[in-house]
Amino acid sequence: MKKLILCVMICLFGVGFSLAQTLTSPDGNLVMDFHLSADKTPVYSLKYKGKDVIKESKMGFQIRPSFDFSKNFRIVETKEDASDTTWNPVWGQNSVIRDNHKELFVALEQEGTGWLLNIRFRLFDDGLGFRYEFPVQKELRHFTINEEVTEFQLAGDHKAFWIPADYDTNEFQITTSKLSEVPQLIDKARDEALACKSPSPNLAVQTPLMLKSDDGLYINIHEAALVNYPAMHLNLDAQTFLMSSHLTPDKNGTKGYIQTGSTSPWRTIIVSDDARNILASNLIVNLNEPCKLEDTSWIKPTKYVGVWWEYFTGGGSTWAYTDTQDIVIGKTDYTKLKPNGHHGANTAHVKEYIDFAAKNGFDAVLVEGWNEGWEDNYAYAKEFIYSFTKAYPDFDVKELQRYAASKGVKIIMHHETTSSVADYERQMHDAFRFMKENGYDAVKTGYVGPIIPRSEHHDGQWMVNHYNRVAETAAQYHIMVNSHEAVRPTGMYRTYPNWIAQESARGTEFESFNGIRPDHQTILPFTRLMGGPMDYTPGIFEGDLSVYGSNKAKLGTTLVKQLALYVTMYSPLQMAADLYQNYEKYPDAFQFIKDVAVDWDNTYILEAEPGDYITIARKAKGKNEWYIGGITDENSREAVIDLSFLSTGKKYQATIYADGKTADWRTNPKEYVISTKKVTNKTKLKQRLAPSGGVAVSIKEL
Repeated sequence: MKKLILCVMICLFGVGFSLAQTLTSPDGNLVMDFHLSADKTPVYSLKYKGKDVIKESKMGFQIRPSFDFSKNFRIVETKEDASDTTWNPVWGQNSVIRDNHKELFVALEQEGTGWLLNIRFRLFDDGLGFRYEFPVQKELRHFTINEEVTEFQLAGDHKAFWIPADYDTNEFQITTSKLSEVPQLIDKARDEALACKSPSPNLAVQTPLMLKSDDGLYINIHEAALVNYPAMHLNLDAQTFLMSSHLTPDKNGTKGYIQTGSTSPWRTIIVSDDARNILASNLIVNLNEPCKLEDTSWIKPTKYVGVWWEYFTGGGSTWAYTDTQDIVIGKTDYTKLKPNGHHGANTAHVKEYIDFAAKNGFDAVLVEGWNEGWEDNYAYAKEFIYSFTKAYPDFDVKELQRYAASKGVKIIMHHETTSSVADYERQMHDAFRFMKENGYDAVKTGYVGPIIPRSEHHDGQWMVNHYNRVAETAAQYHIMVNSHEAVRPTGMYRTYPNWIAQESARGTEFESFNGIRPDHQTILPFTRLMGGPMDYTPGIFEGDLSVYGSNKAKLGTTLVKQLALYVTMYSPLQMAADLYQNYEKYPDAFQFIKDVAVDWDNTYILEAEPGDYITIARKAKGKNEWYIGGITDENSREAVIDLSFLSTGKKYQATIYADGKTADWRTNPKEYVISTKKVTNKTKLKQRLAPSGGVAVSIKEL
């Protein structure tokens, strides 16, 4: 009898580690299962309120040259844990963030090789995050990845908001379709005149990917804490709705060079039956490491204007000082060259913007085209393109430093690399020292064109390390970074809060050439902005660019929608992007841009449906002021603005900036009306939004 009991115990012990491990979210709505399949492959699944979010999906890797690191595992150990804490971001949409999750840690060993692989799951009320951990081990020290075998087996033919997978750009128009329709639409979606394109050879889309199921689930797939690893795209089987990881390769075809003792980024799945909860999620930022900077007092959310939009309008301003093409950085003497007479970044013109910023309470002025090299910036043709320490002859660095300081205004440096990243790395410390010596504490970096080193892509491992290295190095000099044309963000701003914003999507500049569809801004918060704030550069009042000359482009929004974007398109770095003369023509509408905050105590998602509409309210940090933005797509609608977030028993005055009765982005974009109304927390405002229109509201306590 004792022998029988012992035998049963041994059998149960042996089987126990192959049985499913179940993890339930703190509120009980999400359930994640993990187990080994028949061929001992790690698999997971996820349900929300009993509905399938992710059906059984495989995990693991294919390792060069042809090792299968995705099956024949045994479970060595499992551990469960839980955490419920709060933390305070340096800046953000909320001044306090809660991190409440349950955790499952699984240690695996591959039979035959003896290689070890760990997987860590964290389940929050709003979704799941998991990552691979590569423990230090005798049998495996360095390896290269052919592909990551992470699957997302979706439960149906979901509605998707997607852009095609591309290793070098994320500036495509967003396409809305069923997953099954992607194969027929992807060639058209890729047919864009962008600065640099490297499409994936397989059918794949980019993350963050937003999905909506027929049974009412909203699902967002992305990644968090992208460090020393390539960015992830998603392969698509349009018949079975299986999505799987597709890592960005270098041009030799290698996906990643890994040393044990490291981890992968977190794979994130945010899910809810209410679209508002997707926008309210802090899952991605919670999965990032805490701030690594001891002193963050120098990091300041910023509102700025700049010498920028005039380059896109067709009005004649240029980044280049001369029309001479035969430029050799470090050898060409610009004082001996004839100016072209159109250079925008000249001392007198920059002073005009400094005066405007000071008069209207803006913190800073961005100046593009200040430095030597813009005449001959042929991407991929030359490596030494710019100097980041030598200004053009008509840009007086010291005088502008003195003048800006006298007005209480900062100047934002611009480092366009035209993707000659090797040269930027050589100059980076000198460039940051130059900035500090001349009073600059923020830089806009740019990566237009194919990458140099020529073996690399924008979204590959080498470039991911570069972007992170720029943020880390800039922090040493107390410099804030706003990166353009970089890999899409993954919440790294928690770790390096000086990485204050990114572009990494189709922004306002496209209004001047390829165009932006009216639904674009109602989708971006559900896709690109899930990983972090965007320098979208809103605030264009004069939307008909033909008034400047030959450019026939027209803005895809009403003027009021441009105001609302300051609330709906979150960023602690917000630009009033239009020419300052246009703001002087509409001072009453411009007042909202002057007033609106860039840092917040609380955020309230009032209405949301991806691709259709968004209404958001935010409380300004440290003030009894609230700002609301509501936007719609090409369809007119009525926004219902519930003010129950206001304090009970108090009275407030709301200033409402609304589309006019005949406003329409196509025919009458600049018609607006401004009204005031006394409100309380019991008030519900109902406001018509014009086609591609909006509403902006400022609320102050009486």
